[in-house]
Amino acid sequence: MMSLDSITLYLVATMVAALLGAMMVFFGKQENSPALKWWGTAYLLGAASVALWTAAGDRLGPHIYLALNAVGFVACGMVWNAARVFHGRKPNWPGLVLGALAWVTAATLLDPAASMLRMLLGAGIVSIYAALTASELWVERRKSLQRRWPAFVVPVMHGCVLMLPILIGSFLRPHDAGFSSSIWVTVFAVELVLYAVGTVFVIFMLVSERTVTAHRTAASTDPLTGMLNRRGFSEACARVIEREAKAGRPVTVMIFDIDHFKSINDRFGHPAGDEMLKLFSTVVVSNLRISDLSGRIGGEEFAALLPCSLEEGVLVAERVREAFETSGVVVDEGPVDTTVSIGVAGGPAGTELEVLLASADTALYQAKRGGRNRVEAAEELPLSLENWRRQSAARIGVPQARPATA
Repeated sequence: MMSLDSITLYLVATMVAALLGAMMVFFGKQENSPALKWWGTAYLLGAASVALWTAAGDRLGPHIYLALNAVGFVACGMVWNAARVFHGRKPNWPGLVLGALAWVTAATLLDPAASMLRMLLGAGIVSIYAALTASELWVERRKSLQRRWPAFVVPVMHGCVLMLPILIGSFLRPHDAGFSSSIWVTVFAVELVLYAVGTVFVIFMLVSERTVTAHRTAASTDPLTGMLNRRGFSEACARVIEREAKAGRPVTVMIFDIDHFKSINDRFGHPAGDEMLKLFSTVVVSNLRISDLSGRIGGEEFAALLPCSLEEGVLVAERVREAFETSGVVVDEGPVDTTVSIGVAGGPAGTELEVLLASADTALYQAKRGGRNRVEAAEELPLSLENWRRQSAARIGVPQARPATA
C-alpha cells in the first residue's frame, strides 16, 4: 500500500511539474523572458524523467535508468542557471552537466546492490544545486530582501529535506533498506510537490517584481538622457528634502538651460541637438556627487538638488558651467558653442521643492538677461511656499488679500 501511495504521489508531482513547466515556457515566450524559458524547460525535463522512471520501474534497463537520472540532474542544473540568467549572468554550461556526469560516473563504479548509497549521492547532488540556486538569489538580494526572502528560503528548505537522509545515513544499518525505501521515498514525493508549487510561486513573484520595477523606472526616466524626468525628479527630491529636514540640513536646487539650443537644432538638425542634450547630461552627472539628484525637466532644461548650502551649490554650478563650456563639440559645419545658464536657490531645512524651483527659475532668468553662460544665485528663501509668494508679491507691489473677519 505504501508503494502504491508513493507511486501516486510521484505521478501527481510530475503532472504538477509538467503543467507548471508548460505554463512558464508559454509565458516566457509571451514576455520574451529567457529565465522563464529556462525554468519551464527544467520543469518539463524533470517531470518527464521522473514520470518515466516511476511508470516503468524495474522494467528499465540499466542504461536507460542512468540516462533518465542524468536528465533529472540536468534539470536541476537548469534551475540554477535560470536564476543566473534571471539576474543577467551567463549560463554556466559546465555546471549544468557536472551533476549528471558525477552521477553517471558514481553509479557505474558503485556496487549495483548499494541502492541506499546511490540515493544519498543523488540527494546530495540535488542539494548542491539547490544551495547554488539559493546563493544566486542571495547575492542578488539588493534592497528588496524583505520581499525576496521566499526566493531564498524555498531552495534552502528543498536542499535541507534532501540532505536529511545524508545527515542521518550513518545511523541507518544495511538491513534498514525497507525504512529507506518507504519513508524517504514518500517524504521526497510530498516534498517534490510542495517544492514545485513553491518554486513557481517564487519565480512569478520575482518576475512580477521586476516587471513592476521596469514600468516604474520607465515612468520616471527620460529615455534620451537616462536621467530622471520631471515626475521622477520631483518624487526623488521630496524624499531627500524630507530626510534632510529631519537632520536639520539645508538643500540647494539649481536649474540649467542650454544657451541658444533652438538655434543649434535649426543649424545642425535635431540629431545634433539630441547629442548636445546627452553630452550635457553626462557633464552634470560627472560633476555631481552620488548623493545629489539630477534630472531633465524640460526640452533643454535640467535641474539638480544638492543636500548642501547655497554657497556650496554655487561652486558646483560654476564647475558644471566650466566643464560644459570646455567640452569642445565639433560637427561638420564647425565647432558648436556649448554654454549654459544656471540659476541656483537654497533654503533652510524643510523648504518646499516648489519654492526652490521657482526661485532658481527666477535666478536663471536673471542669468540669461545678464548675458548667458553664467551662474546666478537667488536670495535665501523662507520655509513655505505661501510665505514665498507673499514676499514675492510684496516686492512687486501686489496688494495682499486681507483675512476674513467675523
